[in-house]
Amino acid sequence: MQQTTPPQESVENLTDRELFTRIWVFPREVFKFIEAKKYDEHVYILLILAGIVRGFDRALDKNLGDNLSLGAVLGFSIVGGALLGWVSYYIYASLLSYTGKWVGGKADSKSILRVLAYGSLPMILTLVFLVPQVGIYGIALFQAEGDITSGGMLENIAFWGSVLLETVLVICSLVLIIIGISEVQQSSIATAILNLLLPIVIFILPILLIAGLFSVL
Repeated sequence: MQQTTPPQESVENLTDRELFTRIWVFPREVFKFIEAKKYDEHVYILLILAGIVRGFDRALDKNLGDNLSLGAVLGFSIVGGALLGWVSYYIYASLLSYTGKWVGGKADSKSILRVLAYGSLPMILTLVFLVPQVGIYGIALFQAEGDITSGGMLENIAFWGSVLLETVLVICSLVLIIIGISEVQQSSIATAILNLLLPIVIFILPILLIAGLFSVL
C-alpha cells in the first residue's frame, strides 16, 4: 500500500518591505516564511549591524572612554563590532541548534541564525538613538565618571527618553527571538526560552568563570 505524504502548509510570499513591517505585529508569519523559503536576504548585513550594537554595548560596559578618545571608541565599536561582533551570533546559533535537540528542537544552526538576524531588528534600531546621545554628551557617555547630567532640561529629557526607548527595543528583540526560536524549533514558548538559556548555563557561564578564575591567580 503506497503511503502518501501530508501536503505541506502553504506559506504566503512576503516582500522585503512586508518582512520588516509585519515582523513587529505578525512575527510568526514572518519567521514561518523565512524558514520555509530559507530566506537569507539581509541576514549578513543585519548580523553586522547587530555586531556594531554589541560593540557599543561593550564600550559602555567597559568604560572605554576612560582610556581612549571619542574617535577611538567609535572606531573600536563600529569597526570591531562589524568585523568580529557577528561571529558570536554564529557561535550562539550553533550552540542553540546543538542544545535545542536535547529539548526536541528541529532547526539547524542556519535556521537559527536567520532568527537571530531578523529578531535583532528592534535592537539594531537603538543605533539611531546613540547618535544624539554622543552628540550631547560626547566622550562622557563612555566614561565611568562621565557627567551625563550637565545638559539642559530638554537635552536630559531627550537622553533619558532615548535610553527608555532603547530598553523597550531590546526587550522587543528578545521577544521576537523567542517567538522565532519557537517557530523554527517547532516548540512551545517555554521550551524556546529554555533553549536560549541552555547554551549560556552549560557553555558560556563556565567559560567565563574559568577565565575569571585564571585572571585572579
